[in-house]
Parts: sequence; C-alpha cells; structure tokens
Amino acid sequence: MDGAELVGKIVYTWLTLVLGFILLPSAFGVSLGISELYMKILVKTLEWATLRIEKGVSKESVLKNSASVGIIQRDESPMEKGLSGLRGRDFELSDVFYFSKKGLEAIVEDEVTQRFSSEELVSWNLLTRTNVNFQYISPKLTMVWVLGVIVRYCVLLPLRVTLAFIGISFLVIGTTLVGQLPESSLKNRLSELVHLTCCRICVRALSGTIHYHNKQYRPQKGGICVANHTSPIDVLILTTDGCYAMVGQVHGGLMGIIQRAMVKACPHVWFERSEMKDRHLVTKRLREHIADKKKLPILIFPEGTCINNTSVMMFKKGSFEIGGTIYPVAIKYNPQFGDAFWNSSKYNMVSYLLRVMTSWAIVCDVWYMPPMTREEGEDAVQFANRVKSAIAIQGGLTELPWDGGLKRAKVKDTYKEEQQKNYSKMIVGNGSLNSELD
Repeated sequence: MDGAELVGKIVYTWLTLVLGFILLPSAFGVSLGISELYMKILVKTLEWATLRIEKGVSKESVLKNSASVGIIQRDESPMEKGLSGLRGRDFELSDVFYFSKKGLEAIVEDEVTQRFSSEELVSWNLLTRTNVNFQYISPKLTMVWVLGVIVRYCVLLPLRVTLAFIGISFLVIGTTLVGQLPESSLKNRLSELVHLTCCRICVRALSGTIHYHNKQYRPQKGGICVANHTSPIDVLILTTDGCYAMVGQVHGGLMGIIQRAMVKACPHVWFERSEMKDRHLVTKRLREHIADKKKLPILIFPEGTCINNTSVMMFKKGSFEIGGTIYPVAIKYNPQFGDAFWNSSKYNMVSYLLRVMTSWAIVCDVWYMPPMTREEGEDAVQFANRVKSAIAIQGGLTELPWDGGLKRAKVKDTYKEEQQKNYSKMIVGNGSLNSELD
C-alpha cells in the first residue's frame, strides 16, 4: 500500500465517521449522546482542575482574583446628591473635589472600556489565554493541560474545520439551488430547511450546546427580533432554532459569496455601504419587509457592536422607529467553556474563529421573551430603553446607558454638555437640589 492510498483511506474513514455520527444527526436535529458525554467529561475535568487550584492557593488570592470584585468601589449617586455634602446653593471651590474624584474613578476603571475586553473567570478553564489570574500549576494539572492541548488541536480542531467547511458549502450550494425555484410556499419551506440544517451543522462545528427557554415566545413572521450582541456566532445560535431575515452591509470575499447565495433563497435585507448612511432608505426597506406578514422576522442587534457577555449597552433607536412587534431575546454565554466575545479591535475574523474552534465548547442560554409594542406617548428612545432593560434583567446582564460606538470613537460632546447643563442648573437655582432647599 503506497502513501497516497493510505492517505485516501484515512480521509475516507474520517469523512465516513463525520457523516455518520455528526453530520446526519445534526442535520435532522438529533443527538446521539456524544455531545452530552463530552460535556459531562469536560465539566468533571474542570471541576477537578478548580479544586486542584484552590488547594494550591490561599483563600485571599482566590478572593482577589474573583471576577465579581472590582478595582474600586463606586458611588453611583447622582450629581445633586454627591455635591450636597460639599456645597451650599452657590458655586464653591470644593465642587472641584467631586469632579476630580469622578475623573480619577474613570481613569482607574471606567464602565465602558472594560466591556470590550474578555470576561474574567472565577476559576481557570485550562486554556492558556485565560490563565492571567491563575498562576498555580501542579504537575498533575500540567499533564491534564498538555492532554487538553492535544485533544483540542489534534482532534477537535480538524473535526470542527471539516464540519464548518461542509456546513458553509451546503449553505452556498443549497441556497443557490433553492433560489432558482419560482416564488412559492415550497421555495420558502425549502429555504428554511436549508438554513436550519446548515446552521445546525455549523453549531456542531463549535461543539455548541444551546439551552432555549420559553419557546412559546419565539419571534413570528412579520415581526422584529432584537437581541444583545456578543459575537458573530449569535446569528448561528438563533438560526439553529428558527429562521430569520438578516440585516446588514454587503461584504466582499467569502462573506460576500455567502450573502449573495442566501439572498437568492430568502429575502434578507443587504445594504451597500453608501445606502447604510441613508437612514430613510434603510427604514423604508425594513418597513416594507415587516409589512408582509409572510416574510421571516427580521433579526437586528441594536447595540451595533459586540459587548463582552457581561452587559447590555445603548440600543440604537432606529430599530424601534420602524413600528411592528418587537420580540426581545436575551443571549448569555457560559465563559467557563470558551470565550465567545469577539474583540474586533484586537482579532480579525480568522484569528477569532481559530480561538473559538480551539476552545472546549460554546455553551449558552437563549431566553425568548414576550412580544413588546410601542406604548402610547412613548418615543423610540424610551421604547428602546424599555426593551434593553427587559433583556438585561432576563439575561442577568448589567444595563449601561453608554453607546457601544465608544469602542472606536471619542465621547460625544452631547454627553459632556449634559453634565455641564445639570451643574449649571444647580448654580442658577433651577436644579433639583435647590428645588428641595426652597
């Protein structure tokens, strides 16, 4: 047997195993129990590693490294209350101390910057990328870590790359073929089947374990699904349980090929770069989409950027000016098995996917929430904040008022002017503090 024949047999055996034990079951939404067994072994291993680490370090170190403990303790009281103990009714030089204190707090640990870095772990998950706070390594722990590296890079990575290649190939080929059919209910059903099947295969490529809650509230056709945004794979997570019409900018390269194939089979809403700047055109096309109750619900991430799985930041109001029914969805990843957050400022898409595919698994919870509509007298900003609060509460996330655009841009002058106006009102006697004193 020559080398080429041996390689051929190895590849054939590999693809047969992938097809029979992973690809077909995932395509039909069936589990053979392999993923469950893998997760049980993984959980037991990480629990053992946690115990070994706790035995090797002092309790003080464990408390110090806990992700729940911040660098500083903030006083979240409003400006009026914070200044009430320092000043009278008129301007006083002591006011400077209050603003200096707030400025130093922001320099040491501001609320925004830390949302764009990976979430800290309470215990080490045997990945070198997350061991910054966990320095204790025993011989047994080192052996388990080496074994984990071999499993992740020599077994899981080739398997996941194979599944991802098959899933993406099937998606492009399937949507292209379905797109040749005339508009009919059959075409819509086949399109949904192709999308669901291929997304399930791609989720298996990440060793994804997803727990869906309150399925009776799944987004319905003609509605708008809004969710918090942690990663590009949020789309896969949601599409594994139902189909959506995507909204986004037209891309080039492989992503462009996938977009062009998908839009042939399903009415996704893609915009050119120049069109994205035209708010009226975007709003018009989205309203036309939701006006047809036979079309799939639109999937939108109102934050506009990825946040690190700990918080929900400001929702852009555009998604809530369209009208129609909003279906909120909360997504929360378990960072113990792998970091799903995409820090686009630090990693490109290829590097990010490599990090995800060499993690242990992607585990997350998805909560469907009761539909919400805009109330009488409520503007788009108030509606957006109400939906954001509901998602934050359901997902156990911190609600922040800041714009996710601060990830790459400077603070808007309006934010500074708002604080200046509040202070000036206090000086001239129109603020809440003076009103109380009067």
